[in-house]
Amino acid sequence: MNSERYSRLYYVLKEQKDIKLKGSIYHKTQVNFTYNTNRIEGSKLTEDETRMIFETNSIIGSDKVTNSNDIVETSNHFYLFDLMLDRADEVLTEDMIKGFHGVLKNGTVDSRNIWFAVGDYKKHENEVGGSDTVSPKDVAKEMEGLLGWYTSLGNVTFDDIVEFHYRFERIHPFQDGNGRIGRLIMFKECLKNDIMPLIVDNEVKAFYYRGLAEYCREKEYLIDTLLSMQDKYALMVKKFVLVSDK
Repeated sequence: MNSERYSRLYYVLKEQKDIKLKGSIYHKTQVNFTYNTNRIEGSKLTEDETRMIFETNSIIGSDKVTNSNDIVETSNHFYLFDLMLDRADEVLTEDMIKGFHGVLKNGTVDSRNIWFAVGDYKKHENEVGGSDTVSPKDVAKEMEGLLGWYTSLGNVTFDDIVEFHYRFERIHPFQDGNGRIGRLIMFKECLKNDIMPLIVDNEVKAFYYRGLAEYCREKEYLIDTLLSMQDKYALMVKKFVLVSDK
């Protein structure tokens, strides 16, 4: 893989964000990423509706009942992606991750519940895919251990980022929003380490969940699924960002 392309992508995304360039790779990434990551978690918004919110901050002409939470979390994710780009070259920390969660869930129905802990670790037990996750009382210790391992790596590889993602999702540190935060972290860390990022399509949701569920037995299920998503995003980048492959 040519690291020049991925390093350049980071600066292209940041520049296009700053000048709000329409019809760009930044524009396409924002809509595609936000639509798919929210859809995986049950959002009913279509990709066209997601695009409309990004472009006009409104939904026009919809003849269906739209969940207000879907709209709020879509707008929040657009802002969160921008925040991630501004901090993509920084070392990943607990405070950063908690801050990302605070942005994602700000103003949602969940944020009105005192027990929900927006921007902080969960207070109540939860599960993912029918499997137990780390108990609330152990989350801080497990996250400290996870970040300690990750930040000690000398040369972060794609497989390391996948490993972090799996371990983060098994901890499931927040009451809700873990998948979206985890996928955003993957994108950030790929940019930081000059690796082609990826967007997990809703269409591969079953394979993605199987990969997470069976990671301890067969890592390749998750790795192969994410590599296919990386290849798909690379084609999008190639269309918008002209960088020599030499």
